Amino acid sequence: MRRLHADLCRELRADYADLSKELKLPASFFDHLRLAFPLESYSTWKVVGWIETLNDLLYFLDVYQQLNIEQDRTDFSVQLFDECQEKFFEHGYFNDVFPSGRPQARGLGKRVFALCRRLAGELAQEALWFDPSLSVTWMRRQKMARWDVPGSLQDQFEKAELPGAIATGIAGAWCQAPQNKRRILSRSSGGVVFRVESSEIRVKIGRMVLPVWSELEKSGQWHWAYRSPVVAAQSKTGPVTVGPTLVYGKDRQPRRVKSTDRRQVERITRAWETIRLAWPDGHNVLALLTNRIIPLHARGVVSFSYRHRPGLSFINCFDRDNLDLIDDVIHENSHHHLNLLLRKNVMYRGDHNQQIFYSPWRRSLRPLRGILHATFTFTMGALLFLHLASWGAGHTGSVRWKQAGLSQRDLQRACFRCLEEVESVRYSLLDLQYADQQLGWLTSTGQQLVRELAAAIAHIEGSSRHFRRDVERSSFGPALRRHIRELQGARHSYGPIRVSESGA
Repeated sequence: MRRLHADLCRELRADYADLSKELKLPASFFDHLRLAFPLESYSTWKVVGWIETLNDLLYFLDVYQQLNIEQDRTDFSVQLFDECQEKFFEHGYFNDVFPSGRPQARGLGKRVFALCRRLAGELAQEALWFDPSLSVTWMRRQKMARWDVPGSLQDQFEKAELPGAIATGIAGAWCQAPQNKRRILSRSSGGVVFRVESSEIRVKIGRMVLPVWSELEKSGQWHWAYRSPVVAAQSKTGPVTVGPTLVYGKDRQPRRVKSTDRRQVERITRAWETIRLAWPDGHNVLALLTNRIIPLHARGVVSFSYRHRPGLSFINCFDRDNLDLIDDVIHENSHHHLNLLLRKNVMYRGDHNQQIFYSPWRRSLRPLRGILHATFTFTMGALLFLHLASWGAGHTGSVRWKQAGLSQRDLQRACFRCLEEVESVRYSLLDLQYADQQLGWLTSTGQQLVRELAAAIAHIEGSSRHFRRDVERSSFGPALRRHIRELQGARHSYGPIRVSESGA
């Protein structure tokens, strides 16, 4: 990531100097940050996410430059349409560039440049507040009288930032505007200008200018209320923090960001500790790859994470019980794990994002990428439930189980979920093997991963035999049998679908 940071700054100066000037991108300041960031910060959700956004900006700057010299804009828009669908499946970029859902060439340049302007503004604001002292120092070295950075103090959904607040640092700290100023901000739609001067940073809201941070002899002083990150757990790699809560509406779309109730922090702490006790090896990976959790208050919305924000997990804490919470924490960490492996290795190619494989979890057709992610994450889920079942067994286990806030029915459900995931993963492993052997879509690294997943699920299947009969006789037995029949039906309906049969 540090190398990518350097490469992007170099490209920004060498290849996009004119566009950077037009967008008021402080390329040299971005490079200044690279020299100041400690090496370990390049594994944090915030710094990596910022670098990924910078990478995305350079991609669209290149698109904009190509578009201006392109002879056949219709063909170019079709190619860009397909590429955006595959490359930015987690972002809203596709909707920004193609709001009609069609490869419309008319007005494409304006839409791409508008997206570039938005990304440039977000990057500058986030960079400004990584460390205010770095911003002030850089401005003085540039011999500038002042540096104005347009920004916003609206709530930010992708990073779960509160309205009227400024996220600062790389661990989740923030400062909040005084109450009376927050009312002014709410009436001004959150749009502000951050003004960096020789020894302070102020914010301009309409005609009003307020101090936010001042430089002192050896440190800085916040004029707004400074809030340290809320810590749920400590690990060898640093604190695990809990951010504000992201609230969804009835339409399952994010509506606002609010402060997180202390009870939810305590639930996350207990879930983290349960994983540490029940599955030490799994906890070690969790502590390495997850460093911030955002609670979701969202009925019917599953927990999620972003490829471009590694270590940041959005966990539904309000519509899920304690066992679900433990499962979701491991599940999203497993996405972080696989995304890290995919950053380091090319595991598949040539699939063209074709949705031809049935997913036992979504009950719909998914591309190879989705099946690989699901198989990996639910294998980790099966391992989790196997360890939980073992940890909760017997009299001693019953005491531990109760201390973890779990019931005896949760123990039965953990056993059921283990068996359920074994069946689902076995189904998808056959499709991954088909994608490799018949379609040639897996690389040697992808083949190795699939072999390791197959070995892991075989081990889990063998280790879970001793409680399978108990599950079949329990109230979960009918659900397990129904699940197996559904998988058999799906195999009969979809089979290993050939590309020519998929209509792709």
